[in-house]
Amino acid sequence: MRSVSDEQQEIGTPIPVLLGVSGSNTRKVIEYISYTAGWPIDGYLVSGPAYSRPSQVGLLSHFEAIADATTRPLVIYNIPYRTGVNLSNDALIRLAGRDNVIGIKDCCADAEQTLDLLKRRPQNFAVMTGEDLAYHAALCAGADGAILSAAHLMTQEFAQVQIDLFNGHVSEARTKWYDLHDLTKLLFAEPSPGPLKHWLWRNGLIESRELRLPMTTISDVLAERIDTRAMALTCSP
Repeated sequence: MRSVSDEQQEIGTPIPVLLGVSGSNTRKVIEYISYTAGWPIDGYLVSGPAYSRPSQVGLLSHFEAIADATTRPLVIYNIPYRTGVNLSNDALIRLAGRDNVIGIKDCCADAEQTLDLLKRRPQNFAVMTGEDLAYHAALCAGADGAILSAAHLMTQEFAQVQIDLFNGHVSEARTKWYDLHDLTKLLFAEPSPGPLKHWLWRNGLIESRELRLPMTTISDVLAERIDTRAMALTCSP
């Protein structure tokens, strides 16, 4: 089995790898982190506990216990529309005071909460949007970057939007984003990651477009739309 270091050597540049971790049983999450202690990873992306909907005190204690269980960096993943509970900015800023809590993948879906976090966050705490369709808006508001599903495609183009904005080329970034926005809408026309997996599969980048139930492959109608768009991108100069 190839190691992460092998992949990094082949690519030629170091690529940090964060392992996604989640669970509603804090003790089990910590056990899993201990199990992966020897893995060639750089840190963890830790989402809030699903279904149980703990209080803010419970959420804070959950993430504090996980942060205490490893010296590796942690990125908090706040996505309340999937977990059922929203991590408040007050709790998050307390967590950001820990040396190994270095950032957040922000999917709170509340522009006011995101803006408040951007204003109050401590220095060197990274705010990265996880909302694909909000990528450009989040960068304009002051986000440091993004962790996006859609950026598996046209990765350089997504990166260039950020590069242009950070270099003050606002008009150029906006023009690039208009095209990427349409692509992103297509990739979320049915439940993710079905559309993305179909695109990656049709381009030979993954072996199958299948998903585990209860997720299902995309409809024939959407598959045809994706195939048409992918072909147009392939044929464009």
